[in-house]
Amino acid sequence: MKSQHYFTLKTVQLNNNCPECYSSEGLELTFKQRFVENLFYKAITQDTIYEMRCNTCDTDIFPIRWTDDIEQVVLYQKRAMEPKAKSLKLKKLGWYFLILDMLLFVALILFVTGVISL
Repeated sequence: MKSQHYFTLKTVQLNNNCPECYSSEGLELTFKQRFVENLFYKAITQDTIYEMRCNTCDTDIFPIRWTDDIEQVVLYQKRAMEPKAKSLKLKKLGWYFLILDMLLFVALILFVTGVISL
């Protein structure tokens, strides 16, 4: 039950012409970063994606349709964008599992060394 989704880091309005409708207004570049959550932990990864959309003609603009000017602006924005730091936060079930494993490991060591006998 691992869920992955992306959250928006930054949205930038571009002044370039849309390759579909040639409008100079409405071109929007969005940067997103991946967020993973399961039963044991929540984590922010270093994986980032970007999407371009024209709000005037309501279409997604894929990299194959970009002009050289758009590509230069995207490269500049990628360098200027700072992703959130990679992080990991354990949930309650994760902490319980970790503590149970540590207790079992200590009991095993004590049993092997002869401190505890059954």
